[in-house]
Amino acid sequence: MPYTLICFDKPGAIEIRKANRDAHLAYIAETGTVEQAGPFLDPEGQMIGSLVILTVETEAEAADWAAGDPYAAAGLFDSVQILPWKRVVG
Repeated sequence: MPYTLICFDKPGAIEIRKANRDAHLAYIAETGTVEQAGPFLDPEGQMIGSLVILTVETEAEAADWAAGDPYAAAGLFDSVQILPWKRVVG
């Protein structure tokens, strides 16, 4: 079942995001559970969070994936919400 991670960065944390982006993208490639992902942008086009859609069986697996994300380890996120998601279009 797909699960979404809706993550918002701590204010002013763009340098943390930039410094850990390569490790984050490598983690996505290594784990092979991400269907889609991308950053949220503020009105100026700066990255301020992430939307990640995972294909895992349980919310616990989604939480484990989120905890292992280098962005999380670096303390980037102010909040992370995990929700089941039902694909309707696409």
